[in-house]
Amino acid sequence: MLLFDSANNVRISASRRWWLLGALLLVAISRLWRLAEAGAPDSDSVRDWQIIQQMVHGDFSQLFHHGSPGFSVFYMPVALIARRFVVLQTINALLGVAGLGFFVAWVSRQARLNGSETAGLALLGGTSLLLTFSGRDFTMSSLNLVLFAGLLRSHFARLQQPNSAALPRVALWLALGLSIDYKFLFTIPILVVLEWWQADGLWRQPRTWGRVLGILAAPYFLFGALGWLVGLPWYRWLAFYVRVAVPKTANLAGRQATMSLDITYYLRYLGSFESPLLLLGLGLAAWLVLRQWRAGGWAATRQWTVLSYLLVWAALLLGGMSLVVKAPRGLLFAYLPLAALAVLSGRRVLPGWALAGLLLAAVGQNLFRIQRELYAPLPTHYPQVAAWLQQHGATRIASTVGLNLTPYLNNRQILTVITDERQLPALRRQGVQYVLLDGYRQVAGVARFDSLAAQRPVAAWPEPALHRPLLFLEHSEYTGLSYAETLAACQAAQADSLPLRLYRLQ
Repeated sequence: MLLFDSANNVRISASRRWWLLGALLLVAISRLWRLAEAGAPDSDSVRDWQIIQQMVHGDFSQLFHHGSPGFSVFYMPVALIARRFVVLQTINALLGVAGLGFFVAWVSRQARLNGSETAGLALLGGTSLLLTFSGRDFTMSSLNLVLFAGLLRSHFARLQQPNSAALPRVALWLALGLSIDYKFLFTIPILVVLEWWQADGLWRQPRTWGRVLGILAAPYFLFGALGWLVGLPWYRWLAFYVRVAVPKTANLAGRQATMSLDITYYLRYLGSFESPLLLLGLGLAAWLVLRQWRAGGWAATRQWTVLSYLLVWAALLLGGMSLVVKAPRGLLFAYLPLAALAVLSGRRVLPGWALAGLLLAAVGQNLFRIQRELYAPLPTHYPQVAAWLQQHGATRIASTVGLNLTPYLNNRQILTVITDERQLPALRRQGVQYVLLDGYRQVAGVARFDSLAAQRPVAAWPEPALHRPLLFLEHSEYTGLSYAETLAACQAAQADSLPLRLYRLQ
């Protein structure tokens, strides 16, 4: 059976579809492997889970936390049925695999990839260390990839077949993305550059722009009205944007600036933690497009290929994100385009067998890194901490910065997060019985617990996951540290063999 793509008259064979489904199954296995033993990879995942639980019980005070009201509302129906953290975590992981498939299917149609090339692209992108890590958390990353793939597909179709309905469709995907995550704001300058280069006059039509602006404004009116109904200021969502761009005060790690020019951070990360094919593919794609441009073909006709289109996205994302505070997730939208560039450019210069061999080697290297960074530290020891506390009748517990213990506590136990050991005397008077000196404080760069750390704990556990370089790098946006400084902080933290230490307060 053949499927038909009306955008460019490309036929999709059933065999190629089975290649893709097989690759997605392998990616899904890598995302779900020992997921129940992993727990929450970071505090943001737990916080998002807590907010959804609060909303299910009618508390909408954190609706605009992280500027992502759509994410919480999206998961509310799921949380009504299954409230366990690992259930929502699993659904989110599968959603990330769906986003990968959505993207790869589009690239495969546009570039007429064969079955093995389609599977190779899915595996190369799907086994990216960062995408695997973020595909096992409970944040907006997985849903972001679904919406970003939709944005790319709709905008590429608009460039190929400009009409009055094209830009509103792009605006719809962008509006959905902005309701899920403020990071979609970073796609707007790239869309503007592409529209400026296209210069076909479509964007000048007042009626078209009226529809576009109406679609983009709709989520702000809808969620703003919802916020007003539950007692929040109408401007709360917009105020979040202002605070992200211009923080009023420094955060707990001392970082206040949002701009940080460092063109080597992402290059060093990609070179050390991701497949070298990503950077090689970027360079080769740039050479191929530049050669075509000099020949006059593309410049004269302004006909976009999926190779040139994704090259613009990858290059501008890499360059633009190098201007702000950094973490590997800053390139979340770039990983799949970079993987696609590696396959699309590689098939232009290599025989099929050579490209297949390179992709297999790259995927093997990715799996090795996933094993080292994500699987080897398992299982998490937070369940053991929770079990110890339950056995000793603890109902009031404090934790230093980290929330990762929360999913393992029962309904009678209350966890209070502290950011300074000077808060402990007041908590002791309030009946808090134990404090967990959580090594997550080192990841977040909050060093205000020296006196507590010098005392003798009543129990202690290892937690290798807290010593992963990737986890520290993912928090460099919060700490404001450079690439080298972040890895140095990770190495210093590794000297603590028991990063989960429990102390009695009474």
